[in-house]
Amino acid sequence: MPKITIHVTPKQTILDAQGRTVQDALHSLGFVGADNVRIGRHIELNLPDTVDAATATSQAKAMCDKLLANPVTEDYRVEVQS
Repeated sequence: MPKITIHVTPKQTILDAQGRTVQDALHSLGFVGADNVRIGRHIELNLPDTVDAATATSQAKAMCDKLLANPVTEDYRVEVQS
């Protein structure tokens, strides 16, 4: 059964207000080396055993383009584990 892992993050050109807030909090806690903090989402799902890795990747990308990620403001990365 292919396991799909999808990482969705704001595009580098988009201000990540949540990431900036976390970065400021880390600095106030003494972690001054923490920079360019980005906050995203981690999505996991399984597909049927009959789906091969290439099809799983294609389907996962289609899911991201249609629902799981906003292509205007977010990037995503798909990982397929057989």
